[in-house]
Amino acid sequence: MRNDFAELVPGIAAWRRPPTAKDNSDEALIAKIASGNRLAMQVLFARHHARIYRFVLRLIGSEALAEDITSEVFLNVWRQARRFQARSAVTTWLLAIARYKALAEMRRRYEASDEGTVDASDPADDPEATFETKHRGEILRSCLTRLSPRHREIIDLVYYHEKSVQEAADILGVPGNTVKTRMFHARKKLSQLLEARGVVGALS
Repeated sequence: MRNDFAELVPGIAAWRRPPTAKDNSDEALIAKIASGNRLAMQVLFARHHARIYRFVLRLIGSEALAEDITSEVFLNVWRQARRFQARSAVTTWLLAIARYKALAEMRRRYEASDEGTVDASDPADDPEATFETKHRGEILRSCLTRLSPRHREIIDLVYYHEKSVQEAADILGVPGNTVKTRMFHARKKLSQLLEARGVVGALS
């Protein structure tokens, strides 16, 4: 998969080059990609690679796997652009693809595990993680790893990607009320974890 995508978008430096003022809208880029425009594919990748990578990384916890899945997401876009019907924003579509692929990988790892767990390690087992830090961002990232996958992805979509309830519902494939319920419990659990680390009011 990764080699296929490397041929599509040549050179890592080109992948991560920031978009310019001349870039088209996401929707226009998808239309061009559907007609086989490789430059449009490069621009879309440069614009959204980091966002998708960070989303997958927070779900799956492995940098190498996150890179592979991110490449698969954009390869999927190249192959399926004709099917995009603009019922949601392009970013919502990309995140939905990324979530599907990340969950598929997590299921694969679960099924391959003799213990029936994807990753039983506790972040506190890492000597570096046991070092108490007062940096709020670092503490927040640590606490996020303690949430369930469902709660973690809700926090990620709403806080990091600033998605609305309806957009999050579209990505997750659940009703809006389910998003609100998960958000309530996710905020409650995360607040408890943060307060235990001495951070109060981070989600208020």
